[in-house]
Amino acid sequence: MNRPSPMSVFVQAMRPKTLGAAAAPVAVGAAVAHAGHGVRVLPLLAAFVGAMLLQIGCNFANDYFDFENGADTEDRLGPARATQQGWVTPSQMKRWFTSTFALLAPVAVYLVAVGGWPIAVIGVASIAAAILYTGGPKPLGYLGLGDVMVFVFFGPIAVLGTAWVQGTAPTVTGALASVVPGLLSTAILVVNNQRDRVTDVHAGKRTLAVRFGSTFSKVEYVSCLALAFSIPLLVWALGASPWVLLPMAALPLALHLTRQFLSLDGAALNPLLGGTARLLMVHSLLFSIGWVVG
Repeated sequence: MNRPSPMSVFVQAMRPKTLGAAAAPVAVGAAVAHAGHGVRVLPLLAAFVGAMLLQIGCNFANDYFDFENGADTEDRLGPARATQQGWVTPSQMKRWFTSTFALLAPVAVYLVAVGGWPIAVIGVASIAAAILYTGGPKPLGYLGLGDVMVFVFFGPIAVLGTAWVQGTAPTVTGALASVVPGLLSTAILVVNNQRDRVTDVHAGKRTLAVRFGSTFSKVEYVSCLALAFSIPLLVWALGASPWVLLPMAALPLALHLTRQFLSLDGAALNPLLGGTARLLMVHSLLFSIGWVVG
């Protein structure tokens, strides 16, 4: 593979296709806030910037730690990783993720000033999770805890945290809404782990796909998508406007992705990473629009 330009390497290492997973819960959180005390523009923008920086920093950290832990080798089936390809040195990648997390500091200070100590706890926990997911003596993602972490941090914490800095306390419907991006973000990880379950064994990475096998992953993926489409129905049943059913327009995409996931394996699953990320964005945006319009 030809060596990309330095800027191309930096952009690829950011993993732009994953940034929707950071934006989606912020959009849903804004919709929840709109239904509560209303949207506050500056805290919303700060939450968005913070989510982007956190996701980019996490991607850089994963690139570094997966290489150091021997999970990214020449046998890798997924998209090229900068450190594994030799496009950057491990020390360079380490500087990238530490610098990105450092850029979070002023954003975090502002959000803590707006949202108080709960936001401080969320911020510290989020950065720790981003590093410990693939770093540390016992990386949490290597122990099979990645699915839970992604669901919690890209679902309830991100959505309710975004709403909180805009003055909206958690509600039952808000909590239900927060589950949606968490489920679909987890589905993205399931695709990744299903693809890598064979090579992950050799790297000592005990994901749920490794622990419980391919059939479990297929059930998990279908369950994540099915529950994500059930939440709008439940919110509607609790008295919300029929507009919250707008995400049902994305059901054909979900069914298409499900058929592919159940029939493909290995590197053939790579397009489903982007496809499931698109489903996350489309579903979350439609849900948010329906919430606001309703």
